[in-house]
Amino acid sequence: MKYLKINIEENADIEVLKNAILQLKGVASAEIVDDENPESELKKAFAKTKEQLKKGDYETLVNDIFDIIIKK
Repeated sequence: MKYLKINIEENADIEVLKNAILQLKGVASAEIVDDENPESELKKAFAKTKEQLKKGDYETLVNDIFDIIIKK
């Protein structure tokens, strides 16, 4: 898979830009990556899941998983 890295200005509306790029032919996906905050979404999700398991909050965990599956 090939990637295209786009550097944007500070005041740019990232969501609008992402939506515009997704409309282009041949674009499979677009992800917003913040180099200043390198913690990935996957890492955040694992940390949240770990906390839910520690607390025994299985219902919320299952709901989160279903939300992810349905969105894809």
